[in-house]
Amino acid sequence: MKLHSILYLALVVMVFTSCTKDFQAINTNNNSPATTRPEYHFTEAITKTAYAYQENAFDRRPAAVGRYITLVRNNDYETFRWTSVDWDDIYQRAMIIKTMQQEATTTAQPVYVATGNILMAFNMCYLTDLWGDAPYSQALQSVSSGNIKPAYDKQQDIYMSLLQTLKDANEQLRANGTGIDANADALYAGKALQWRKLANSLRLRMLLRCSKVYANAFTEMQEIINNADQYPIFTSNTDNAEVIYQGVKADDSWPGGPKNMIDADFAKTKASKELVDILVARNDPRLAVWVAPVASTTGSTVDHNQYVGVPHALASPADYNGGETHQSVLSSYFRQDKSTGLKASLMIYPEVCFILAEAVQSGKITVSSKTAASLYHDGIEASMDYYGVKNSAVSQGYYDLPLVKYDGTQKQLIIQKWLAMLFRGSEGWFDFRRTGYPQFVTGPMAFQSTFPVRYGWPTAEPNVNFDSYKAAVSVFGPDDINTKMWYLK
Repeated sequence: MKLHSILYLALVVMVFTSCTKDFQAINTNNNSPATTRPEYHFTEAITKTAYAYQENAFDRRPAAVGRYITLVRNNDYETFRWTSVDWDDIYQRAMIIKTMQQEATTTAQPVYVATGNILMAFNMCYLTDLWGDAPYSQALQSVSSGNIKPAYDKQQDIYMSLLQTLKDANEQLRANGTGIDANADALYAGKALQWRKLANSLRLRMLLRCSKVYANAFTEMQEIINNADQYPIFTSNTDNAEVIYQGVKADDSWPGGPKNMIDADFAKTKASKELVDILVARNDPRLAVWVAPVASTTGSTVDHNQYVGVPHALASPADYNGGETHQSVLSSYFRQDKSTGLKASLMIYPEVCFILAEAVQSGKITVSSKTAASLYHDGIEASMDYYGVKNSAVSQGYYDLPLVKYDGTQKQLIIQKWLAMLFRGSEGWFDFRRTGYPQFVTGPMAFQSTFPVRYGWPTAEPNVNFDSYKAAVSVFGPDDINTKMWYLK
């Protein structure tokens, strides 16, 4: 598929008191149109959303607090010495989507309104999953209404609105999904059915996440599962919502590749002890795909194995196990600007399998011809297939190993889901804070004994939006990384 890179020029409208009858036509610049077509913004909205989500997953807080990586230098992320985090990039993406939808309305192309709603829901859900309460219903109105100080919405209200938005988008595309430009659609090449599957699968993600406090969560999940024609969901890896990397410049290259990460930065990014230990204990064939063996086992002081993960929040992590030559970095699989296997993912099929497995395991829903055990197996198998080791898992007897064979516990299920969700947004962290699994440890040099549950609101908010910020604190609670949001209470 082709990705478009569109440059927009501002149109300056000049009004004169007198002119010749042909002046307007003569002075119209066709290369600087007053309106643009929505498909141009469609590509931008998709790629910016996917690339930002993936970059966030690979070398930012989510990768460290989700315990996939250990940073041996500049490790404030994993010691929880967090400062406030800015959210402007998410709102910028939301503004691109809103502009696309306005153009779609003007040009009578409702399919871009519907797909735009799915992208908007994805971005706004990620926003509230990270910060909790946030500007939503009054956001993006600075141009239309002059409101530059939007009120904060409660997370519960945001979630209910987004769940309905996704449901409506599915119905809109079901009724009329024609007209998506395949060349502009960097996600699904114009296939409306795939967009519908994404909308409904995202609903499953959200419903499980808020199921502790939302009474209708499992009822709505069951409604989706019971009607595959009305509510299609992911059923294989071919449904994965992923964007390829072009590898031409930093902005369209994998975050761990040479164009984005210098050698020293990649070298300081070690595989975490949690990740390596769990993989080694299960003789997991994904280990060799994801993790590089140590440069040398001679001189190792703590762990003499071929693969050695580094614990978190140590006083001198670079010295662990006798130094960095005795520590595993991520494999060369992640040291590329682009490859067939490296894509920017919004959601993948294995996640859907594990969502359903957990819901069935809890006894809250049923899935025709499936059990929690079979769905659990489907999730693992889909992940193995994704990384090209499906046959190895079978030949090595992976599924019959005591730690892998289904035992009916949430702990086992979430560990496998955590593995399958390696570097997928903040999903590893979100599942841990929701379930407590895998059972991570903070580390000796951590600034607090518990894991953060949110980002702090941007530092600028008390200055530029004080009244709304103050009102939000009075409802939400203290603006720190330990205040639980609605669905975690």
